Amino acid sequence: MLKTSLGRLRLIGYIEGISFLLLLGFAMPLKYIAGFPEPVKVLGWLHGIFFVLYLLAVIQTTIAHRWSILRVLGAFLASIIPFGPFILDARLRRE
Repeated sequence: MLKTSLGRLRLIGYIEGISFLLLLGFAMPLKYIAGFPEPVKVLGWLHGIFFVLYLLAVIQTTIAHRWSILRVLGAFLASIIPFGPFILDARLRRE
């Protein structure tokens, strides 16, 4: 999976998607409901790293596979919508 740019994009997309869901579904409620902000700091920082890696993987895949601007925008939008990376992964797997 890590041998191709598309495989790396799929893997980092999966990790980024999980980190985003953990941030939204676990850390944010702890911060605003329980008054415990530390998980947001840790998960937010990790998610930021994974997000940057995801964008770099999109750039690398765009160059390697000559993606159109619409496909690049779709991959970017997938990264900011909950469950978006998983939907993108399903589409990439079908191709």
